[in-house]
Amino acid sequence: MPAGYFVVPMKTYNGFVGLRVITKNEDETSVSKALAYLKLIRIYSLSKAAAPPQSNSVDMSNIVWDAVARFDDGFYTSLARMIGEEPVQPRDAEMVGMLRTFGIDKGKEFEPDEPTRAALKAAAQEVHAWFMERLVTYGERYWPEGKWDVPVPPIGPRSGFTWEANGILDVDARGIAFFSFCPPKKLGTGQFYLVTFFEGKGQRLRGGETYRLRVPADVPVNEFWSVTVYKRTNCALIPDVARPSMDSFDTKASKNADGSMDVYFGPKAPEGKETNWIPTVAGEDWFPNFRFYGPKQALFTKTWKLPDIGKMS
Repeated sequence: MPAGYFVVPMKTYNGFVGLRVITKNEDETSVSKALAYLKLIRIYSLSKAAAPPQSNSVDMSNIVWDAVARFDDGFYTSLARMIGEEPVQPRDAEMVGMLRTFGIDKGKEFEPDEPTRAALKAAAQEVHAWFMERLVTYGERYWPEGKWDVPVPPIGPRSGFTWEANGILDVDARGIAFFSFCPPKKLGTGQFYLVTFFEGKGQRLRGGETYRLRVPADVPVNEFWSVTVYKRTNCALIPDVARPSMDSFDTKASKNADGSMDVYFGPKAPEGKETNWIPTVAGEDWFPNFRFYGPKQALFTKTWKLPDIGKMS
């Protein structure tokens, strides 16, 4: 390890790093400062540390970057490429061996015949349906009397998200978790997540209905909170809507007299509530992810509670 560095070992050759620069508002000055900060980042070989070169930056603000997994036969083409490029983890050796039965192997081109391709497509669609349904039921209720879930089964955070515990590798839990999000190493340290798929009376959240979430004034966070809406079909943001989320930095949103904030979800904003509205799409099931950045102890002692979402129409 070089002196003076934080070292993050990787078990793969392919990887990505996500860095969020979060502004307290969206005015031109704040956004410009955030962009200027991002351009200070340098990515280079350690051998060039004495004189780091300027890094390339690409403005993606008007470019669709679609990283959504496709549950069809093309999924296996992508999988074959990864198997060809990456080292095999010991825990996955048996599964990688099974891939050989339909043509995925290191050092070999993946060229399935039509019957195999049809079978793989059907299998991918079956798994997709299973993921979508298990996504709704595999979490753990945070407050027994409420509808909010910790979005991963207990083995996730307890194992540091290696999915290994008591001699077991829980591949189902791992698959469902990565279908929905990329978990942090330690859930609850810098941030904590809660999700729900139901309104307060137990009915599924539907894109054609209108709902309200009343966020209390005293959310136990040191930094801020946010609520973001995702599609249940692929756990991605809903495309082509005005905005996917709201947060406690939002200066345009109106607050109630007691400091609480009402967040509305639906295909159309309730009259006069446009500043507090997150759009959904009729016919598209969705779910919210409520994030606590810098969570305080009251969240974990459960002396504070996030209310359930209520249906308005």
